[in-house]
Amino acid sequence: MSAPTEYASVRYIVDDVPAAIDFYTNSLGFTLHTNPAPAFADVIRGSLRLLLSGPASSGARATPADTSGAGRNRIHLIVGDLDSEITHLRDAGVTFRSEAVTGPGGRQVLIADPAGNLVELFQPA
Repeated sequence: MSAPTEYASVRYIVDDVPAAIDFYTNSLGFTLHTNPAPAFADVIRGSLRLLLSGPASSGARATPADTSGAGRNRIHLIVGDLDSEITHLRDAGVTFRSEAVTGPGGRQVLIADPAGNLVELFQPA
């Protein structure tokens, strides 16, 4: 196994790479890192590198056929003001998968990217 690099990477399989780039950069503050082909791009926020793999990408082709749809796993993004993020994202037409929930550690809400992958926005207590 190779040594760690400056980013932790997560791969999301997406239906439409340009739509995913737009969602993550314009709605969630990621920065486009690379977009070498229509089938793949990666975006960065802090130390998270999110690999956006379209249907023709090698990452998507390596995914078993019986793995479909979004699961319960998700990336977890810390926000400073959950209520303002919710307002901004609702105004932008983002799909919400839950209402805001409060627990002992803070508050969170789940949203979905254009392919249905889950993203948790979390405001610590």
